[in-house]
Amino acid sequence: MVKITKRSVAAAAKTGKEYFLWDDELRGFGLRVHPSGRKIYLAQFRAGGRIRRVNIGPHGPITPDQARTEAMKHLSDVRLGSDPGAQRDRLRAAATMQEFGRRFLDEHVASHCKSSTQYEYRRCVDLFITPKLGTLKVIDVTRADVVELHQSLKETPYQANRVLGVLSIMFTLADTWGVRSDGINPCWKVKRYKEVKRERYLTPDELARLGKVLREAEGEPEAATCIRLLLLTGCRLGEIQTLKWDYVDFRAGVLRLPDSKTGAKIVPIGKAALDVLADIPRTDGNPYVITGKVEGQYLTDIQKPWRRLRARAGLDTLRIHDLRHSFASDALQLGADLTMIGRLLGHTQVQTTARYAHLKTDPVRTAANKVAEFISSSLSHI
Repeated sequence: MVKITKRSVAAAAKTGKEYFLWDDELRGFGLRVHPSGRKIYLAQFRAGGRIRRVNIGPHGPITPDQARTEAMKHLSDVRLGSDPGAQRDRLRAAATMQEFGRRFLDEHVASHCKSSTQYEYRRCVDLFITPKLGTLKVIDVTRADVVELHQSLKETPYQANRVLGVLSIMFTLADTWGVRSDGINPCWKVKRYKEVKRERYLTPDELARLGKVLREAEGEPEAATCIRLLLLTGCRLGEIQTLKWDYVDFRAGVLRLPDSKTGAKIVPIGKAALDVLADIPRTDGNPYVITGKVEGQYLTDIQKPWRRLRARAGLDTLRIHDLRHSFASDALQLGADLTMIGRLLGHTQVQTTARYAHLKTDPVRTAANKVAEFISSSLSHI
């Protein structure tokens, strides 16, 4: 044992095999000399019944005095009950965000989320989270890292907020699964971008134009039929896209959906929708109403034909989900109350349907006219 100084370290020559020099003043502080002559400072201690070593750094970039100071910190931590070696091993074994992202998708999303949600979560992980944070350890991700990712998507605020939501779920699971044990979700207090809800409803003229295009859509009849059923039922795209003949009850005039965004539900449909369904030819061996190109499957790509159809109708900004909004709007204008609209659309929360309340303008306008006429009459009475 010698005191580890510049002189003693310089004198430690390579011998063709590894050996150690131990400091005679600070017990546990040493120098490892490799067969190549490379010299590494280290701290050695006993923790959990085992002898552990923690490398401090190579001689040259680190001086003996700097290494001694660092060794004192490690050895002091050991006396206070911590285990720097175990901490080092934990850091080495910790999953990266890329590895954890795959586990999140395979073990949680695949078994707990609906197919449409699975697609969106996978998209967020593969396109945004992994490319930005994939190389970081899950335990090392900070709020600053999350903010940077969120801000990098500021040009698409809806997408930025969706990614933030998925990331928050991932860190909640990281805590549940013991991958991250600090009890901190770095997504907390990250302010989401303001989202302006889009409201788009078809006017009678726009409906007529779209109807003409659908009637003339000879090249893509399946897509045209799908759009027509969306217009006539107010259903979500996935509900019509994956509709099976077994779900259609012609006698009762309903669609009996075993699964939807809000769970199993019964959708009452009108005669016009039933007539469209009755005119659809059935394909042997295919249980779906809207058949796709793959044998026995439904039409998976509606967006591309929809963009072509709406362009022909001069409705380039119209989204498929706007057809559902238009169904609700027309129902309100025809006198249906919000409770009935909620049942037609399959809403489970009253507040979801309440967003359409402001569309029912005719009764309000009538009341406004009556009040104004009464006040006007009173003003001119004398």
